[in-house]
Amino acid sequence: MAFTTSNGQTRSSLAEINITPLVDVVLVLLIIFMITAPVLQSGIEVAVPKTRTVKEITEQRLVLTINKEQNVYLGDQQINIHDVAKKLHQQGSDPAHQVIYLRADETVPFGVFATLMDAVKQAGITNVSIVTQPLDAKAAKARGN
Repeated sequence: MAFTTSNGQTRSSLAEINITPLVDVVLVLLIIFMITAPVLQSGIEVAVPKTRTVKEITEQRLVLTINKEQNVYLGDQQINIHDVAKKLHQQGSDPAHQVIYLRADETVPFGVFATLMDAVKQAGITNVSIVTQPLDAKAAKARGN
């Protein structure tokens, strides 16, 4: 776009916006969010047991977590173990078709784990997946497996 000044000179205005810096910033932010999103998915620190067969978690589901202090979390919110069935009913979906992931620290006694599993069953949820970590190849060879 050109315009004429009061002294008769013709000048052009800079009407174009340079979007290269904008694209650079957006790409850097995208990379940062892609890296931090898996870390933010589960903020409760739990050392889950290691097993040889591990199924990759591909879908977003409800996650129940028991940490080493035996505190129970639904997602990132701490709840009482006796309120688990009531909280799961409040989630609103059909319990028969609902899938839940259970993360438990490897130091948690089996009795606490069984109590939590019973609470999930009382909520009507029968599809429970237990979250584990893959066993290191070196550790498996050292054990003779």
